[in-house]
Amino acid sequence: MPVVISLLRSVNVGGHNKIPMDALRELFQSLKLRNPQTYVQSGNVVFQSQERDLALQSRRIAQAIERKFGHRIEVVLRTTAELRDVIARNPFDGRSGIEPGKLLVTFLAAEPSAAARAKVLAIKTDAEELHLDGRELFTYFPNGMGRPKISWPLVERSLGVPGTGRNWNTVTKLLEMAESQEAAS
Repeated sequence: MPVVISLLRSVNVGGHNKIPMDALRELFQSLKLRNPQTYVQSGNVVFQSQERDLALQSRRIAQAIERKFGHRIEVVLRTTAELRDVIARNPFDGRSGIEPGKLLVTFLAAEPSAAARAKVLAIKTDAEELHLDGRELFTYFPNGMGRPKISWPLVERSLGVPGTGRNWNTVTKLLEMAESQEAAS
């Protein structure tokens, strides 16, 4: 059975959109999604599903979250193969001095338009580096993510599509979890 990685936007961040992970796993099970496993408190769920239409699956999960928890949340899904491809496309791979905790991958719900891509790539970034590749935005914060020089709200508005970010350590851990589920099935 195919394994899917679910990335929820803005869950348990700054005291907003609180969702306990055990309740989130139960919700996924109630949707007939098999073996849901969560990772950290930010809304990462690895599960198995027969559904091939990920856009439909995403809407179903988002609607169920809104019904159960009252939070309207963006749900971004990737298959194991897609996540493996994201890791293979890391533009910082092989570069010395890159710290995984300072590399953010923003998973977008859809591919941005050509105009949006041009807007994002024209943003003055100072020390940060942006690489937009398909439905992922790779951002490296050499001075850490705590106080970025780049205007993150401007980046999000320019993209024109919703997304949710995960640091590189989380991305690789989610792939490890997904591959483990695939091997077990």
